[in-house]
Amino acid sequence: MLKLREFIDYIFTEIPSIYLIVGSTIVFLFMGTLAFFVRAKAAKKPISPKRIILPPLFMSTGAFMFVFEEFWVPFPQVMESVFVGLLFSLVLIKTTNIEVIKEKLFVKKSKAFLFILGGLLVFRLVAKLILSNTIDVGELAGIFWILAFAMILPWRIGMLVKYYKLKNAM
Repeated sequence: MLKLREFIDYIFTEIPSIYLIVGSTIVFLFMGTLAFFVRAKAAKKPISPKRIILPPLFMSTGAFMFVFEEFWVPFPQVMESVFVGLLFSLVLIKTTNIEVIKEKLFVKKSKAFLFILGGLLVFRLVAKLILSNTIDVGELAGIFWILAFAMILPWRIGMLVKYYKLKNAM
């Protein structure tokens, strides 16, 4: 744990914040593009409760970042991030549908998903560039993690509800 603390201290004291912002933006754009391709490939496989539940479970490990003070977020920003994440999740819940094909359940392909994902990527990029002038890089990372988790968790719960409704109707 001490080595990790030293590493975090080094990153936030020795590396100029502009490099952290640019680097994290490049990684974010790469991950967003990768998410699109993974989602397109996953649409070809039947959906299951396990495949619905695992992404937010894996993402929850990111909460360990809040062990370090650099990532702490003041309560008002926590509430704002949760609120925005919940708003985005409503759009995802509404546009994510499940269909039956040959007695198996699949996530229905949606052209809206591409625009929603692209819109979320652009929103995050613009918000990050604007907010990075007034909010520390670590705190900003915490804010966006909270926003993403508050978006993904309700979306996946909504998918699970849709899955079981359709599964029980079969």
